[in-house]
Amino acid sequence: MDGKRKLKNYNPEGCPVIHFLNLIGNRWKILIIYYVRNQNQRFTNLKNAVPHISRQTLTNQLREMEEDGILHRTVFPEIPPRVEYGLTDLGKSMIPVVNEMSKWGTTDFSKKK
Repeated sequence: MDGKRKLKNYNPEGCPVIHFLNLIGNRWKILIIYYVRNQNQRFTNLKNAVPHISRQTLTNQLREMEEDGILHRTVFPEIPPRVEYGLTDLGKSMIPVVNEMSKWGTTDFSKKK
């Protein structure tokens, strides 16, 4: 998967903000962390919660986040198979940042009404 993610490790100055952005990458990953932060979620729940994301994009984002150690994937041996995604310790360490983004967005959004 790294071959498709050209800028994943781009950080010539060793900036911690760029490091964070390299892991998060885009709005989809922030939303996924937001929706998984309180409890593990199934793919369908995430698909319904994250507005306007395609199935393929969600699949790719989940795979990248698993590869980066942000999410863990649990497959339950059932018929049909059930898969849940949850945050790893690294992913949990991002919750305060996502919560602050949510607070800021709520405050800013209410100012515009």
